Amino acid sequence: MSEHQETVFVAGCFNRVHKAHLRALRLARALGGRLVVVLANDAHNHKPNAVPIRERRRRILALGVADRVVVGAAGSFAESLRRERVDILALGYDQRLPDAATVTAVRELGVRVVFLPWSPGKEEHHACQYVF
Repeated sequence: MSEHQETVFVAGCFNRVHKAHLRALRLARALGGRLVVVLANDAHNHKPNAVPIRERRRRILALGVADRVVVGAAGSFAESLRRERVDILALGYDQRLPDAATVTAVRELGVRVVFLPWSPGKEEHHACQYVF
């Protein structure tokens, strides 16, 4: 009988993947046995530099850090949490739970929320070294 490996959930758009993202993904991975990266679906990716989901998924998979890379549920963040059955939700230092439904899902599912530390490279665009 195998021991349960905690599943860590990270979500975002990941239009441009830079070294700070990679460091955060590696930190998230270290929190548990499996890392699931959930990409915002194209309907929720409203950023000016939006990259189509197919390309974003390919880029994250190419990093080799995630066990699974999936597209977020069309309905809500809470829906993705429930679907993936995660143990730990790793949020970036600047992220928050997006709505009351997600707060409820976190409580009902017993998901532990962890805030990842700030990592240099994100704010200073000119200093950002993009991986993709």
